[in-house]
Amino acid sequence: MLSFSGSLKVFVALEACDMRKGFNGLYAAVTERLGEDPRNGTLFVFSNRRHTRIKILYWDGTGLWVLSKRLEQGTFSWPKEVEAGVSKFKLTPQALALLTDGVDLRGAKLRPWYERAN
Repeated sequence: MLSFSGSLKVFVALEACDMRKGFNGLYAAVTERLGEDPRNGTLFVFSNRRHTRIKILYWDGTGLWVLSKRLEQGTFSWPKEVEAGVSKFKLTPQALALLTDGVDLRGAKLRPWYERAN
């Protein structure tokens, strides 16, 4: 489970991203597609077309982090594009933790593939 402070900004890229991208490719996607500065301490979350993989780009003040998660089954509950021309969606850190833990944010229910440890 990821845990971030409540004041952290999180942007989710609504368009699918090529998951072969690394530091430089994600940095370029943030500046060109999302119109943001990657070095402002915001988390930028990207997914592939099938929503089975995510990558997060984060600047901690000294360097860039790239976090990656691949699901073995199921998909992430990904926000849909609300209006044309909108490329990003703002989430709270708590909503990001729910998304990465398998909770469907549209109904606040666990996705079928999520298994809670007893």
